[in-house]
Amino acid sequence: METDAAPILDVRSVVEAISTDDDNAPLYQVESLCMRCHENGTTRFLLTMIPHFRKILLSAFECPHCNERNNEVQFAGEIQPRGSRYRLEFPSGDQKMLNRQVVKSETATIKIPQLDFEIPPEAQRGSLSTVEGILLRASEELQALQEERKKVDPQTAEAIDQFIVKLKACATGSSSFTFILDDPAGNSFVENPFAPSLDPSLSIDFYERTHEQDASLGYAFESSEASVEPHGSVGAVAGRRAIAQGSSPEFAEALFRYTAPEEVMTFPSTCGACAVSCETRMFLTKIPYFQEVIVMASTCDACGYRNSELKAGGAIPDKGKKVSVAVKNIGDLSRDVIKSDTASVLIPEIDLELTSGTLGGVVTTVEGLITKISEALERVHGFTFGDSLEEGRKNKWLDFRARLIKLLSLEEPWTLIMDDALANSFIAPSCDDIKDDHQLTIEVYERSWEQNEELGLNDMDTSAADAVYNPVDNAP
Repeated sequence: METDAAPILDVRSVVEAISTDDDNAPLYQVESLCMRCHENGTTRFLLTMIPHFRKILLSAFECPHCNERNNEVQFAGEIQPRGSRYRLEFPSGDQKMLNRQVVKSETATIKIPQLDFEIPPEAQRGSLSTVEGILLRASEELQALQEERKKVDPQTAEAIDQFIVKLKACATGSSSFTFILDDPAGNSFVENPFAPSLDPSLSIDFYERTHEQDASLGYAFESSEASVEPHGSVGAVAGRRAIAQGSSPEFAEALFRYTAPEEVMTFPSTCGACAVSCETRMFLTKIPYFQEVIVMASTCDACGYRNSELKAGGAIPDKGKKVSVAVKNIGDLSRDVIKSDTASVLIPEIDLELTSGTLGGVVTTVEGLITKISEALERVHGFTFGDSLEEGRKNKWLDFRARLIKLLSLEEPWTLIMDDALANSFIAPSCDDIKDDHQLTIEVYERSWEQNEELGLNDMDTSAADAVYNPVDNAP
């Protein structure tokens, strides 16, 4: 970048400029103090969009007096509703895997359990690098003060030298290790070079933040002494209005097609976006050919956040269920779909497989599900069209996206399969009697030990509850 590419501006002008929604924001630069020589240097700002990820603000400082240079990545968008945890398994001897690109936000922590090593949020904050680059930078920072340590505490310095050798072995691919990137703000990222296909070495978990994590991100909490309204209920008309206001039109329309709630329960809760007290509305309903479900909708008057969820009611089923439908005509695209957060999605015709947890729980249609999958893949798989991307991988992604969207044109029939180990997913039949719908098949199966282990069922002990609810008379 040339120094004369942008005029010197004041900080206020830069902030106002990058706060706009202009995707073609130019390069800005401001005069700023160098913390090494205390002379004035130049900081350059560039607001850009990483395709299929989100907006970021790149800043680069350079001092012409002492040649000090540094750069940082900050996120110009909002904090995500849930935190994210990336777990990447590195085998020894695979140097190419270390070239995966990584975005580490200022709230993210990196861990390597095998070395009991952790890079806290304040270290390497806002960095855009590779796995190898992050580990080498960490080893260099540990090495920086070794001479002073050897004079003051030789024993500690020797232990750090031995640790640096192990860390560099991981950075060069000589040792196998696990790379964990945990970001409560959900703004960090690890590249999947196989996108849009699954990466066998990479797993992604999304989780609800704790109150402590929300507080560290700057969310304010109301005092526990603040008055809250007691539990109660509203009538059917007000209940329908409440569910409609707290949900998307698609969600509300699909629900009211099956039910007309007699009564909607209300109870106090906390907004997932701003942590202010709000009200959650809930009602129980029975969907034909499916099961009893609990519908919950929350609306925050403080920030306008809306959220709706659908949870299965009743006991955990003894068996899993696989539901598949052959999509042949426009009517099939309008079938209602309930996908729980434990369901995986498979479309064999385009080799698409989404593991359980992807997209979370969704109430939509077949067409809406395909659209959500396309949007989620584009949002999650960042660096897809970067300058350094190989042409073959770029064409692979473009071809897959075209095939995914082509499903909606129905040029050829295709199959949608949802496999739910908890049998909490549903595809609506196209006729009144599900037995007459020959395009819809339902397979009930025994869960494997691994599936029960993942769901936490193997360690579940209900003996205490059984003794209370099913007492046995041992008297002779």
